[in-house]
Amino acid sequence: MEPLFHATPFTGYVYPNETVIPWSVLIVVYPYLTGLVAGAFTVSSLYHVFGMQQFKVVSKFSLLMALCLMVCVPLPLLLHLGHPERAFNAMITPHLTSAFAIFGFAAAFYVLLLMLENWFVFRPQLVQLGKTGWRPARWLFRLAALGSDDVSETAMRWDHKWIHALAVIGIPAAFGLHGYVGFVFGSLKSREWWSSDLMPPIFLFSAVISGTALVIVAYVMSCKLRKVAIDLGCIKGLAYTLWGFLILALLLEGIEFASLVYRSREGIEMIMQFVTGPLIIPFFVLQFGIGSLVPLLTLTYLVWRGVGGRALVVAVTTSAVLVLFAVLTMRYNVVIGGQEISKTGTGLLAYRPVLFGREGLVAAGSVLVVPFILLLISLRVVSPWTEEATA
Repeated sequence: MEPLFHATPFTGYVYPNETVIPWSVLIVVYPYLTGLVAGAFTVSSLYHVFGMQQFKVVSKFSLLMALCLMVCVPLPLLLHLGHPERAFNAMITPHLTSAFAIFGFAAAFYVLLLMLENWFVFRPQLVQLGKTGWRPARWLFRLAALGSDDVSETAMRWDHKWIHALAVIGIPAAFGLHGYVGFVFGSLKSREWWSSDLMPPIFLFSAVISGTALVIVAYVMSCKLRKVAIDLGCIKGLAYTLWGFLILALLLEGIEFASLVYRSREGIEMIMQFVTGPLIIPFFVLQFGIGSLVPLLTLTYLVWRGVGGRALVVAVTTSAVLVLFAVLTMRYNVVIGGQEISKTGTGLLAYRPVLFGREGLVAAGSVLVVPFILLLISLRVVSPWTEEATA
């Protein structure tokens, strides 16, 4: 039976066992989703931990978004497995030296943390829905509130303490979760394109900018749909955050690429042929040019000139869309690109994804859509835009 995903020789010599690319576009989606989680949670923590008032309007929204994204993070991995029911074996009988096995525990911990923080944030609304909501569903809301109906000032004060504590714990947890993804790739010495000590921080900072960009786009779209005014202070704060972390991400990626060239390890000739050949459009033009430099220059101009009003919203939102595209392209160039270079460094392959199938482009796109469906359903139950006295 012909494998679902294969590569055909592009140039040079490759061994027969290298003509099958095991990690498909689903594995591209996996680090992309984890990055969105880390970035969205970071935006929420800027208010809940550091008290930056300009992020208050999106603090609940970004936290809820992080949870909806996080529960979908395992989906691409489960679809990729031939027998997804065996995934639990990694947690029942873990191999502690395996980074993949440890992920199950790390992801479970982070899901529980996000669920707890969201519960404390939305508990007053759940209590209210349990009393005045749709009558047939009131028992369900009371169950979701765990039978709690105390919304006194003292109870709210304790809720805020728990929210702050969970957010403080969640910051290193979020960074560790996505840094782990970079560690998985950076620790694979068999792939020169991946093997780098800078891979974890590169993945981490690209995660922050992608999550921040997603919050910007989602917030602007929600304001348009709800027909409410966009908080320019919030947009400006998000623009500064995106701008600062984008500079750091580009700096790290530039250092990593320069280090790769400077080391000139075995197989560098084939890597340079790959970068200046098949990868020149997706790597230099799409990822760094259109997706990174254009948003960087745009945001730099906005910061320098102090642009405000509708022009600020349009420019920041456009930059955010380009950043989301750049990070997705970066994930593709890392995951797929690293496998298109033969392990011996003597040949190149050309990856040809399929459209349909368990690991096709349609499946990968569907996985990206699922978190936003969950978010829309959640928004029908609770409102992250409700400005409460206890918020």
